[in-house]
Amino acid sequence: MLINYQADTFFDEMMDQSGNPKDHYRAFNNIISKASAEDLRKRHERAQSHFLKQGITFTPDEYGTERTPPFDFVPIIIPEQKWKEIENGLKQRVEALSHFLKDIYGEKKIIKEEVVPKELIENSAYYHEKQVAGIDLPLSNHLFIAGIDLIRDENGEYRVLEDNLRNPSGISYVYQNRQVIRKVYPELFDQYRVLPLENQFKELQKALLSYVPHNASSQPQAVLLTSGVYNSAYYEHFFLAQQLGIELVEGCDLVVENDIVYKDTTSGLERVDIIYRRMDDEDLDPEAFGSDSEMGVSGLMRAYRQGNVTILNGVGIGAADDKAIYAYVPEMIRYYLNEEPILKNVTTYFLRDSEQRDYVLKNLEKLVIKNVGASGGDDMLIGPNAPEEELATFRQKIQDTPNEYIAQPTIELSRAPAFQDGEFRPRHIDLRIFAMKGKETNVLPGGLSRVALMEDNLVVNSSQGGGFKDIWVITEEGGKNDA
Repeated sequence: MLINYQADTFFDEMMDQSGNPKDHYRAFNNIISKASAEDLRKRHERAQSHFLKQGITFTPDEYGTERTPPFDFVPIIIPEQKWKEIENGLKQRVEALSHFLKDIYGEKKIIKEEVVPKELIENSAYYHEKQVAGIDLPLSNHLFIAGIDLIRDENGEYRVLEDNLRNPSGISYVYQNRQVIRKVYPELFDQYRVLPLENQFKELQKALLSYVPHNASSQPQAVLLTSGVYNSAYYEHFFLAQQLGIELVEGCDLVVENDIVYKDTTSGLERVDIIYRRMDDEDLDPEAFGSDSEMGVSGLMRAYRQGNVTILNGVGIGAADDKAIYAYVPEMIRYYLNEEPILKNVTTYFLRDSEQRDYVLKNLEKLVIKNVGASGGDDMLIGPNAPEEELATFRQKIQDTPNEYIAQPTIELSRAPAFQDGEFRPRHIDLRIFAMKGKETNVLPGGLSRVALMEDNLVVNSSQGGGFKDIWVITEEGGKNDA
């Protein structure tokens, strides 16, 4: 089935340039090579059927259309030695971002010393100084869970593509992907020792409960706050609440009295101490943010400020995952930790700078343009794949509002085999790895690999038609030189 698979000039996760499987993929290749096309097709269908039967869906468009995430059973396999580099790099990055958030809502040293431009922070739509500055948070930390997107370039070097801190999604699919591949290809787990995920929810729960507010009740209670069934990630909200052993609530289930948050139950009001929120800042409290949203809880920010409730991730955390701020994370690492970054960024051009803007406008067809506040692949240009009309549109956008965009080189993302229409085809991928920060920082051993299912497409987001793969961290397979 892989005899005609071509690694070409891209860095391929599974195959070397000669078309042979890399050391850590040999056992997988041996099993797949013995399977017939019909057997692989049936297993592929079983995987999709599992997602459907479990009700595992997401909503990729504004029309409310639900669909199951396309799952590909070829995992991304990472030897433990290489994984340690990723794990250490992510812990370093999360630590620096945590320092940054504490600083910009506190002493603002990094601004005063001009390490990060003041206007980048103050002009961010996610910087809420009025609502957040001066709050004494548990563990002095705003950041509970982060989803960091990594790519491998044409040389196989890992680079950070984005930091997702507001409401990073996908952790539920990490677990479901693993469950599905165990059902579809159980014999693979006889050949590999894959670091398990099963105990990670205990770690997540432990981290969550470490954020007990300063004025907590005697028996602190946590809830997961969702905007409701119409949220595109509602399945994940339900799954996480279930696995964490906490109640899933909406804004209408909560009330604030005397700056204390309560949950309305059939037996009366019960105090809530920790809220893991999965909605935007502006929707949390219409009183504090002057919004007309009906999803939030009036007075919630007063309770937050008084130390009577903890909100995770912290309010205003988006100021650290703005795409314009992303370029300064290496400087944050040097500034706060006095260390060199373990994982490099992708080169980034700031369009508010006239020289960099001129370069970008002259080379638009070679670059990727991103809106600094957008997510999910929205308002983004892939220059090499764009028609002239789209190039012209983005050229005008950059000229009109340069501060709203950044530019990056078009990196040839690594590729891996994906099973499509009865054969394996090379498709571009990235990796989303989750880090949980409580009293300590823990990195989930594995993660979610997103795969662009259209040929030569570099946009891997599920909202743009991408699919998912499992990520395995293995402890006893080789590949020191080609991993």
